[in-house]
Amino acid sequence: MPKIIKTLKEMREESIALREGGETIVFVPTMGFLHDGHRALLKVGRRLGSTLVMSIFVNPTQFGPKEDLASYPRDLERDLKMADEEGVDIVFTPSALEMYPEGFSTHVEVTGLSDILCGASRPGHFRGVATVVLKLFNIVMPHRALFGRKDFQQLRVIERMVKDLDLQVEIAGIETIREKDGLAMSSRNSYLGKEERRAAQCVPRAMEEARRIVADGEAQSSVVTEKVKKIIENEPLAVVDYIKVCRADNLLDAPVIDECSMLFLAVKIGKARLIDNTRLR
Repeated sequence: MPKIIKTLKEMREESIALREGGETIVFVPTMGFLHDGHRALLKVGRRLGSTLVMSIFVNPTQFGPKEDLASYPRDLERDLKMADEEGVDIVFTPSALEMYPEGFSTHVEVTGLSDILCGASRPGHFRGVATVVLKLFNIVMPHRALFGRKDFQQLRVIERMVKDLDLQVEIAGIETIREKDGLAMSSRNSYLGKEERRAAQCVPRAMEEARRIVADGEAQSSVVTEKVKKIIENEPLAVVDYIKVCRADNLLDAPVIDECSMLFLAVKIGKARLIDNTRLR
């Protein structure tokens, strides 16, 4: 079983000792309730360094006042079993009070990238993400950190923060892992009932159609997003949050589709808010 560390002091001391001993620390931050998408991150992480650290922390500062912090799925015993199976050396599981002690009042905000797509729907979300990731980087002191490309906007926010603040950590994005029906793996998929799960297939189906249209020669983003919108709105249980085509490098709107264009979408089905993305060429 991996070593379990609960305090910032012990985790930092462990990291200092590992670095002084010449170890390469690879870090996978998570909010727990692990699935095969996390497993893929851990498998890559195991190959990239000599010490693999995973954090499990449901970060309260990235949840809005009406979001699912209290009901967010948790299963530490199951998570530790997967961590053991994938060769994780250390699991860092701090409490909210440990991460945000009384009087905490400092936050990190990556402007621009944080205000669009999911940031427009969830004000303050990426401020919470950037703040907790910076804290975790300062505590764990990794050489490399891995993030899934399903949360592509989050990946870009973290990359920008690392670049702007001159952090000495290499960021790697790992491809999205999907269920057999095409749905991107997510801890929040557990919210979906049987009929909702069936309805959720409209998301990968719409992305597949978008790729097909572009392959057939369509280059106008408005045409592609309208087609995607119709497919999703044809599913009675699905409610569109946003559908946009943006540049992969800076997430700016891309009216004309080229090799840098990606489709981004967020769809609400029941209690679940599903986000996904795909390259269009």
